[in-house]
Amino acid sequence: MKEIKAFIHRNRIADVVRALGAAGFRNLSVIDVKGMLKALGAQEQDYSIEIGTGVISEMKLELVCVGEDCTAEAVRIIQEHGQTGQSEAGWIYISEVQAALPIGESCGES
Repeated sequence: MKEIKAFIHRNRIADVVRALGAAGFRNLSVIDVKGMLKALGAQEQDYSIEIGTGVISEMKLELVCVGEDCTAEAVRIIQEHGQTGQSEAGWIYISEVQAALPIGESCGES
């Protein structure tokens, strides 16, 4: 099992999520974050007093895939639909998942 985290420009996230959904990916998390991707324009850039540098509002997409085919397909979709025309439009990170455990009332009961 692999966890995919992708940092994507805000204006591309809807297309990425739509394409992933059309391909059957359902359990996605999308989180609004501040990051340091290269801004597409001056209107996208803000200055963070807390960290003392320019930032943009990015979206962090998270999903879990079982199997190499699933992972490769998710990465392909994110790369294709997350493009902005820049050479670096974002980043995709892939990590190994050690375990996936359910949360529910029957968990841990004897």
